[in-house]
Amino acid sequence: MTPLPTALPPPYPDFASFRKWSAADYHKMADMGLILEGDPYELIEGYVVEKPMKGDLHESSMRRLTIRLPRRLPGGYVHQIQGAVALGESEPEPDVAVLRGDETTCDGRLPAAADVAVVIEVSDSSLGYDRLHKSRVYARAGIPVYWIVNLVDGQVEVYSDPDPAANPPAYRTRTDYRPGQDVPITLDGQVVGAIPAADLIP
Repeated sequence: MTPLPTALPPPYPDFASFRKWSAADYHKMADMGLILEGDPYELIEGYVVEKPMKGDLHESSMRRLTIRLPRRLPGGYVHQIQGAVALGESEPEPDVAVLRGDETTCDGRLPAAADVAVVIEVSDSSLGYDRLHKSRVYARAGIPVYWIVNLVDGQVEVYSDPDPAANPPAYRTRTDYRPGQDVPITLDGQVVGAIPAADLIP
């Protein structure tokens, strides 16, 4: 089986030497067996990117997040764990996505930008990548709220008010929450609850 010559670790090296792929190309690679289910790749701005290794703290935070956050979600929203979302030339796999609807809403397709209320990344070795590249992808798609559970600095960073037309696309607002503070859960402009930052940081 031919290895993928386009896979590259974050942060990106010089893009000029790499070929860009469409989402259709990316799915064709999977159909051909060049990318297998569970392989550590995702499509970011047309590039097939190798995802960073997950450390012990990442896994500990994920256990906390995926148990404690869903308990606070109201009806009409569900969570997706480490699944792909279709955002044009990107198909990132955020650690958690809060989706509008129920567990059947996206049957037969990937969730699109219109389905996503919040995306969450748990970051240790990937912190710079998540702040720069993932933030740009999510802002370009108009995802309203983006959380980074920052295990390096021990805080939860909440990005909001995306500006897709900016060059590059970016979030206009960032608010940091440290242990002792509660992180508001904002869904479609409404604060529906909160979760202590300390509950997400091992």
